[in-house]
Amino acid sequence: MGPEDLPNLLAGSAEVVPAEELERKLSLGRPLRVKLGLDPTAPVVTLGWAVVLHKLRQFQEAGHTAVLIVGDFTAQVGDPSGKTETRPRLSEEEVRGYAERLLDQFWKILDPARTEVRYNAEWLEPMGMEAILRLTASTTVARMLERDDFAKRYAEGKPISIMEFLYPLLQGMDSVAVEADVELGGRDQTFNLLVGRDLQRAYGQEPQVALTTPLLVGTDGVQKMSQSLGNYVGITDPPEEMYGKLARVPDELIPTYRLLALDFFRDPTEAERVDKGLADGSLDAWSEKRRLAREVVDLYQGDGAGAAAEEGFDRVHRERELPDQIPDVEIPHGLIAEGSVYLPRLMKELGMADSNSQARSLIEQGGVRLDGKPVAGDALELPVAELRGRVLQVGRRQFVKLR
Repeated sequence: MGPEDLPNLLAGSAEVVPAEELERKLSLGRPLRVKLGLDPTAPVVTLGWAVVLHKLRQFQEAGHTAVLIVGDFTAQVGDPSGKTETRPRLSEEEVRGYAERLLDQFWKILDPARTEVRYNAEWLEPMGMEAILRLTASTTVARMLERDDFAKRYAEGKPISIMEFLYPLLQGMDSVAVEADVELGGRDQTFNLLVGRDLQRAYGQEPQVALTTPLLVGTDGVQKMSQSLGNYVGITDPPEEMYGKLARVPDELIPTYRLLALDFFRDPTEAERVDKGLADGSLDAWSEKRRLAREVVDLYQGDGAGAAAEEGFDRVHRERELPDQIPDVEIPHGLIAEGSVYLPRLMKELGMADSNSQARSLIEQGGVRLDGKPVAGDALELPVAELRGRVLQVGRRQFVKLR
C-alpha cells in the first residue's frame, strides 16, 4: 500500500487529474477512500461497467477502501453525460428494482468484505432549500456550459433543464459525504469528477484525485456499450450468449477488448502483443477473437465455461443444430387472452427482446423462429395451443422451450 502500486493502478486508465497527486496520496501511509458511483438505471452490469469496477478491485487489492455509491437518488435525476437531449426520469420503484439486481452482479468483481456500500439518498434526500442554495452557489452557468454535451446542446438550441445542471453537483456531494480521496469513473464522467473536487474545496476538504478509464465500444463497433442500444455484453449473460456476442465484435476492436475486458488488470503486455500480431499478420483475427471470447466467459462463468460455450456456439452456428440444453419456460398466464398470445409481448416478458417494438422488428427481419421455421411478419397473435411444446428461437443465441 504505497507509491510502488502506482504503475499497476495507472494501467488501463485514460486520465488522472492531477497526475502527481495520486502518487502523493499513496505516500500518506493509510488506506485511501476510493469512490465509485454507479446509478442503477438498467438491470445488467455490462463489460463496459466492468472496466471501472475492475479498477476499483485493483485499489482494493492494494489495501485501499472501496466506497461504492449506489446512486438511488441521482438515478432519479438522470446523468446527462453524453446525452443529446433530456432523458426521461425513472421512478423510485424502477431504481430500487435495478439496484437490487445489480448488487449481486457487483460481487462477481468486487470483494464484498472490503467494500463500503452507500446509497446517496442518505444525504441527498434530506437536503433542504438552504443546503441546495449553498450547493448551487458553488458553481456558475458558464462553468456548466464548459461541458461538451451541454455546450453542444446549447449551441443547437436544444433544451437543458436546471435539473440536469444539478446532477454534477449532486454527484459531487457524494464525494463530500464520504470524504473521497480518489474518485473513479468512465472517461465521460471527467466533468462530474472535477466538480466533486471543486465541492470538496468549497466544503473544506482536500480535493479528490479523478481517475478515469476508457469507454468500451459496444459490439456494433460504433457507439459506447449501452443496454438501451442493445450493443452490450452482460457479465451474467448465459455463457453461449456471451460467447456469441463477443464473436460479433469487429476485428479491429480485438486488442481494445483484450485490454479493457481482460488484460489491464492481469497483464497489459498481452493486449500489446495481440495488437502487434494482428497488425503484422502473425496472428489470425478469428482465432484471437475466439480466444478472447473463451477467456471472458471463463472469467465470469468459471474455468471451462468458455470452451463449453465455444463448442455450443460452433454446433449452433456452424452446424445449425439446436443446443443440448434448452430451458423450459412457462407461458405467463397473464399474456393469454382468448386462447392466444401476442408473440412480441411474450418475447419481451421472457427477456428475449427489450420492447414490443424491438420484438416486432426482429420478427419482420426473419430473426424469430418456431421449431426452426421463421415466424411470418403478420403472424403476431398465435394460439397458445400451437406454442406449447415448441422451441422459440430469437437470433442465433436465444432458445426457450415453451410450455
